Amino acid sequence: MGYTVQDLGTLGGATSRATALDARTVVGESATADGGTHAFAYDRGSGHLSDLGSLGGTSSTAVAVHGRYVAGDSTTAGDAATHGFVDDLRRHAMTDVGTLGGSTSTIAAFDGTTAVGTASTAGDAAAHAFAYAVGTRTMTDLGSLAGPDGASTTVGLADGRYAVGSSSVPGGPAHVTHGFVEDLDTHTMTDIGTNGGTYSTITAVSGRTAVGTYGVPVAGGGTKAHGFAYDLPTGAWTDLGDRLFLPTGVSGRQVVGWDGEAGWAYDLRTGTLSEVGSRGVTQPLAIRGRVAVGDEFAADSFAFAYRTGSASFTLLGSLGGLNSAAAAVDAHGAVAGSAATAPPDPYTANGPFHAALWSPSAS
Repeated sequence: MGYTVQDLGTLGGATSRATALDARTVVGESATADGGTHAFAYDRGSGHLSDLGSLGGTSSTAVAVHGRYVAGDSTTAGDAATHGFVDDLRRHAMTDVGTLGGSTSTIAAFDGTTAVGTASTAGDAAAHAFAYAVGTRTMTDLGSLAGPDGASTTVGLADGRYAVGSSSVPGGPAHVTHGFVEDLDTHTMTDIGTNGGTYSTITAVSGRTAVGTYGVPVAGGGTKAHGFAYDLPTGAWTDLGDRLFLPTGVSGRQVVGWDGEAGWAYDLRTGTLSEVGSRGVTQPLAIRGRVAVGDEFAADSFAFAYRTGSASFTLLGSLGGLNSAAAAVDAHGAVAGSAATAPPDPYTANGPFHAALWSPSAS
C-alpha cells in the first residue's frame, strides 16, 4: 500500500514537527514568527492549524491528543520552569497540571481522562510519577518503590486504569530500577521484579502488555540486556531475547523495537522474531494495530511504515526535500512526523522540515 504526504505548515516560523495524532487531530510543535516554539493542533477535517500558546513561556510542545484534549509540556513565565498542560480544544483553554510541590512536571502519556508523567516533589527533593485527572484537575503522587525519597517515572497508561513505569528500589543504588504497575483505582504500586535479572525498565504499554528491558546475568559476571513482555493481569514474563533488547512499542500481541542497529518485530502468540527492513540502521518507534512506524538510516534518514502481517516495508516520502521522520501512527495506518521541504538551492538536500501527515492510499 502506498502513502500520500501532506504538509501541515507552520505557525509563522520556518519549521514544525508532528508528534501524535488521532482520527481528527494531529498535534506537535512549530516555530513561531517571534522566535518561540508553540504546541499546535491541526484539524484533519478542515485543514486548520491552531496555535495552542503556552503557560507564559516561549516554548511548548504537544505529546498526545485524545478527542477534544491535547496534553503536553510548556515553559512558564520567564521560561522559569517546565510544567505539563492539558488543552481543551473546544474551550481554547490551556490548564497547568502543576507539580508535586517542586518546580517541574512533564507529561508522558494521556488517554483522554488521565495524564501521567513525572514531577518534582517539594524542594525538588525527588522526582515521582504522577497521575492527573482531567475531570477534577487533581494530581496524585504515585510515589516510588523506595518510598518518599525514591525516584520514579511513568511511560504509559493501559485500559484506563494502569500506569506503568520504572522506579528506584529499597536499599538499591539510584541507577538500579524495577518496572512497576500502578493500579489507579486501588492506588497500589506493584513491583514487577526482574525475572531473575539485575534490573528492569518499562518502555511502553498497550492493553494488557507492558514491554521493556531487563538485565540477564551472564557467565563470568556482568549482565546482558534482553527485552521482555509483561502480562498485566497474570504477571507472566516473556523473554524477547537480546536482539530486541530495546522495545519501543506494543500493540495487541505484536512488539517492535531494535538492537541499536536492526529493527525487530516479535509475535507474542507464536514467539516469532522478524527483522524490520533490510538495510542500514532501522529504528521502529511506535506500533498501532499491524502498522509499525519509525526511521531508517541508510546513509540518509527516511520515515517508514511496516506491516507486521505481510512484512511489507514502505519508505515515506518527503515534501520536496530528501529526508523524513516518523513519530506516531493511528488506528487506520496514517502516520504523523516531519519531512523536508524543497531545498533552497541545488547544493542542499533539504529545506526546512515541516510537520507531515502520511495517509494510506489504494495505489
